[in-house]
Amino acid sequence: MQIIKDKHIVDDTWQHISDDEKIPAGDVTLSLARWQQEKHTLLHRAGQMGVRLNSTDDVAVLADDIKRLALIELVFADFADGRSFSQAWLLRERLGYSGELRAIGNYMPDQAFYLARVGVNAFQPEKFADLPVMLAKLNEFSVHYQRSVH
Repeated sequence: MQIIKDKHIVDDTWQHISDDEKIPAGDVTLSLARWQQEKHTLLHRAGQMGVRLNSTDDVAVLADDIKRLALIELVFADFADGRSFSQAWLLRERLGYSGELRAIGNYMPDQAFYLARVGVNAFQPEKFADLPVMLAKLNEFSVHYQRSVH
């Protein structure tokens, strides 16, 4: 599968592991609940670690772990739910997260530009066909009226 990362279409090397699956070698993301339960064991495995956050998850619980995570995925269950925008901003501005911040799920290509303004640097939309459109939307505006996290 391909994603957009840092304004380029690239192959995705990560896999999301559900709470009941065995964790394989390689780069994986887990739910916040599983990360919290197993993080002490997971820190000693081969491969990079990431966490998948639902819009209802409190990002503040990651404050002590932020430097251990190479990827944080923000799940958009509904394009009208803007809480993931706030999560992105909080992760970058308040918690100082500098790793990959990926929007996944149900959001519109038109939202990509605004997601980038709050710190999202990777995009995995529900529809693969949206990637070229989304990439174009990231460069749609050349003038900004407000400060961004960059």
